[in-house]
Amino acid sequence: MAATAIFARRLGTSVKDAGAKKGSGWFGPHMAAASQAILERIPMVDLTIEIRDSRIPFSSAYGDLDHLPSSSRRMIVLNKMDLADRSQTKKWVKHFEEQNCICYAVNSHNKDNIKELLLFIQAQIREIKGNQSNYTATAMLVGIPNVGKSAISNSLHQIGRISAAEKGKLKHAVISPFPGETKDISSFKIASHPNIYILDTPGVLASKSLDVEMGSKLALTGAIEDYLVGEYELAQYFLAILHSSDDYKHWEKLCTTENDRSPIDHTEKLSVSSDSDKRRQKQYSTDHTQDFIVRDVRQALFKTISSFNGNLETEKEMMGLIEAQFAVLHEAFRVLPESGEDGCRRVATKLLNLYRTGRLGHYTLDPVPRNFQ
Repeated sequence: MAATAIFARRLGTSVKDAGAKKGSGWFGPHMAAASQAILERIPMVDLTIEIRDSRIPFSSAYGDLDHLPSSSRRMIVLNKMDLADRSQTKKWVKHFEEQNCICYAVNSHNKDNIKELLLFIQAQIREIKGNQSNYTATAMLVGIPNVGKSAISNSLHQIGRISAAEKGKLKHAVISPFPGETKDISSFKIASHPNIYILDTPGVLASKSLDVEMGSKLALTGAIEDYLVGEYELAQYFLAILHSSDDYKHWEKLCTTENDRSPIDHTEKLSVSSDSDKRRQKQYSTDHTQDFIVRDVRQALFKTISSFNGNLETEKEMMGLIEAQFAVLHEAFRVLPESGEDGCRRVATKLLNLYRTGRLGHYTLDPVPRNFQ
């Protein structure tokens, strides 16, 4: 949609401007140093594992790997598959395989997924080592910020621990929700007999490699800290994407159920509601992750989109719809409307969190190349 593209370009331009600011942007000296350290270690590891975000399989590519010799052993892991469109993820995996690149999709918080990934990595290592039977191998995770490298290394480490004696001694990677928090390269044991170690590296995102479209997607998925481009602007972009998708149509039943319920039904429901449920809703009335608040948010978004009669191709009318949605989202999130700009920022932050945790649908922002659709 034309209006959605305008929001994307505006946000992407802000991302590039933020990256160009010396000392205060998202590409600092630590990223340059980390990039050099990673490149120096790649020839010394057996396998380089590039972690990408399943929502943006193209935009989240780690650019420094483009200059590696073709003989270097590498694979791509599409993390956060639980947040992306499942059918699109399958097509992206097929696309990479057609490019002669080993690819695997995973949810780093799913134990069974990680077990399968560990077995897959072990198989790759065995193939690399050939006839060797007793060896120590090293794989290195690389990627841009906030794609889940530390979450994957932790999960592999936990699954791969062999004995109870080892269990209490092995360290864990520190996981942060903020991009760019990993500063050093750390080693974690993920298998024994033979021994396999994994290196968790800092996220590196070079400003010179981004175009405005990639920048907008990276910002929306959390690869760049929100304050650098603005939470409100990010939320606007998400709502523009929501309007052009079909995900919100799944929430129609929420409104139908609400509208079909008679006053008697409603009274009966209230009368049978447990005191504990009422206390919970009162106690956590501002916790936007509660199911009853997520339901209210979905209802508010569905009603505003489905009742809109304007033209979403024009920026002005799209903006009008977004402003109307923010007005009703204040109520859905229990944020006082008179709280002004701070209230809008709080609503935007809550909305972004629900999107990034999959509570408002599953979106793949990078289209699969045409010949694989």
